[in-house]
Amino acid sequence: MPHPSFRLTLLASFMLIAGILGAAAAGGWLSLERFSRMSWDGSRMALGLTSALQSLGERTVDLERSARQYRVLREPALRARFDAAHDEALAALAVLQDNLPGLSGHVAEWRSAAAALRAGLDDGDDTDAAADLPRLLARLAALNDQFAARVREALSTGNAALLGALDRSREQLAGQLAAAFAAALALAVLAGWWTLRPLQRLERAIVRLGDNRLDEPVAVGGPSDLRRLGRRLDWLRQRLAALEADRNRVLRHVSHELKTPLASLREGIALLRDGTIGPLEDGQREVAAILDQNARLLQARIEQLLDFHAVQFDAARLMREPVDARGIADQVAADQRLPARAKGVRLEVDGSAGSLHADAAKLETALSNVVANAIAYAPAGSVVRVALNRDGGKVVIDCIDDGPGIPPAELDRVFEPFFRGSIAAARPNKGNGLGLAIARELVAAHGGTIAALPAARGAHFRMELPDAY
Repeated sequence: MPHPSFRLTLLASFMLIAGILGAAAAGGWLSLERFSRMSWDGSRMALGLTSALQSLGERTVDLERSARQYRVLREPALRARFDAAHDEALAALAVLQDNLPGLSGHVAEWRSAAAALRAGLDDGDDTDAAADLPRLLARLAALNDQFAARVREALSTGNAALLGALDRSREQLAGQLAAAFAAALALAVLAGWWTLRPLQRLERAIVRLGDNRLDEPVAVGGPSDLRRLGRRLDWLRQRLAALEADRNRVLRHVSHELKTPLASLREGIALLRDGTIGPLEDGQREVAAILDQNARLLQARIEQLLDFHAVQFDAARLMREPVDARGIADQVAADQRLPARAKGVRLEVDGSAGSLHADAAKLETALSNVVANAIAYAPAGSVVRVALNRDGGKVVIDCIDDGPGIPPAELDRVFEPFFRGSIAAARPNKGNGLGLAIARELVAAHGGTIAALPAARGAHFRMELPDAY
């Protein structure tokens, strides 16, 4: 089954999360729309009932006034007013009956009373009809009060139903939002796990490659493009392993193919100088001595070259741990105390820089090479000073001597392999020019820098190392 790519996975995740949140928003909008419609319908019904009730009350008053005036004046206009009020009252009563179920009996009674009232007006000067007029009007007023009570009850019930619907909509919306948030969070966590886990594996694989741990295969799951990147890293791992094997094989061959003939050559020269195959003349002995000296020098250079390559390889394998910078400097001073005393040079260590994460042995080697170089060039009776301090997040170690110094043009070249500078050291055996080069390799492996600074007198070397990694 083909695996989706990283971009497709992210796009699908975002679309699903947007769909979930959009569905929750749509549900909330529908709930709001239903509540709005219910509120509109309730408001319209309340307005209709209130208007009908008000119209019924006003027409009832008009009926009473028109009936009383007609009984006295007998004017046709008053009777027409009564009939008009009666018709409008019946229309308002129909509205109440249509919107309030259960009013049929009261509506029939109201109509009956109104009809009796109307019939009483047609009886002329009938005394009984006149006596019935107040009773019928009072009955209409009482029925109007009952209608008003029913309207208030209906409005109260409608408001309660509307509030209940609002509460249910709010609870439903809260549940939908909670479910949508939980689903979106679960989907985000799943997508993050699906995409970030391979990225973490890639990061660990790159760290292993940087640490030259080439024995563990790179296996990356997840999206297809990350799997493809994992296969490329595994190819790179195999390529680096092959190159490392070739390098080691070349170094072994160099060690064997060069050191063995040189040993035979030195043995032959020793036989010549010892006169084993016959006495030598003075000129021949001088030539044999030159050959012996240069053979020894060539053998030493080959061994130094192999050692330098070994240091370059070993510099990447750091065993970091919290170490005290002052403790490193004190240990280096203790190790260099005898060479300094033999040279007549005094070593001083001052300052403190706290702790840093470093490989103590390799950092000690780097500082020891710098201090040994300062002792080699320092004149007798002078002082080589090692100063420690902290600059922000860096540990700064300065090594200052009173020697002849370094020409400005050579400040950057002193760290090149086999470069010894134009000023010779005041020591019987010349150095091989690898001490400062090795120090630079070890400091760089720690993520720091080492530089030769311009100085008015002597040489000034500064190492800057990060206190964390």
